[in-house]
Amino acid sequence: MALPTEAQVKEKLTAVIDPELRKNIVELGMVRSIEIKPDGKVDVVVSLTTPGCPIRSHFQQAVTTQASQLDGVTGVQVGFDVLSDQEKSTLQQALGRGKLPAGALAQVANVICIASGKGGVGKSTMTANLAAALQAQGHSAGALDCDVYGYSIPRMLGVGGKPDVNGERKIVPPESATGVKTMSIGYFVEQNSAVVWRGPMLHKAIQQFLEDVAWGELDYLLLDLPPGTGDIAMTLAQLLPQAKVAIVTTPQPAAQSVARRSAEMANKVDLEVMGIIENMSGFTTPDGETFSIFGEGGGGLLADELGVPLLGAVPLSEDLREHADRGTPLVTERPDSPAAEAIAGIAGRIVASVPRELPMVQESPPTAPQPPKMGANARELPVVQ
Repeated sequence: MALPTEAQVKEKLTAVIDPELRKNIVELGMVRSIEIKPDGKVDVVVSLTTPGCPIRSHFQQAVTTQASQLDGVTGVQVGFDVLSDQEKSTLQQALGRGKLPAGALAQVANVICIASGKGGVGKSTMTANLAAALQAQGHSAGALDCDVYGYSIPRMLGVGGKPDVNGERKIVPPESATGVKTMSIGYFVEQNSAVVWRGPMLHKAIQQFLEDVAWGELDYLLLDLPPGTGDIAMTLAQLLPQAKVAIVTTPQPAAQSVARRSAEMANKVDLEVMGIIENMSGFTTPDGETFSIFGEGGGGLLADELGVPLLGAVPLSEDLREHADRGTPLVTERPDSPAAEAIAGIAGRIVASVPRELPMVQESPPTAPQPPKMGANARELPVVQ
């Protein structure tokens, strides 16, 4: 049987996609060499952007699978080396980027966006409590408040003060009492001040919170998105193409219809919808009678329409709201309550549905962070024209 040619092997390797850069490894110039031996064994050397690339096993498996499909191949050996600084610079230019993705997220295993089609469905409450639940279950977690206009994560997790800057010139995320790392625009403005910005400044703030914050090792970073389908969602799709989206809705048909738009947005920007969270699914009185105040079944119907799991249904709970207002998440203060148990179950399903491998995020030289400059009140905040 004839041996394959180098060109044929290279053609096969165009099916191996770098999951972060979203291009194939041949196009990216990551295939250093291909050697075809007389016995049909193929040696391929792939160049990585960093020696400790956390998903090198992805490349090893994908290259082996693709090359093995060629007639005459009896085995595939995959080796690795590292791109030189000049090669990295060439790659950056080819991608049209000033730099590769920032190293601040190099140790974050999973990024999950908590989204909703409309406000008032409890998205921030879910974000804060899910982060606390993941932490309580033994997983390191962080919560990033991307709702610049309606920031509430610091209050819901009981965190105040202003962040410090470490020796590497990165912003140190304040931690809640249970160890959840947090970041929010709320740390940089006077309490209850309005943020009056247009799109470009929103993009810059979110980019800075991702790149200039020392998140360290995290199993899960939860992003509390603003309601709707605006600039923030597009920014996150650009900066975090591997992020997944969990959509929060209430059971009523109107909320379900609006929530579907968030799923459509995620689909348009190539973010994966991992599931639906139904909040305020029913209210149970002290004597055990249940009322469907906001309707019923909308979350399940939406999940069926989208072909994704219903991650869970959280009952309407006064305690859930009160503990969020006090900055003491219900899941840690009253873990046996029905709402807390439902949220803990959702956290468990999130853990079961996403891999633990770290994403491929490249290290960048540390740069001095530029926290958003804000005045003491809304009138002094900058407005981008």
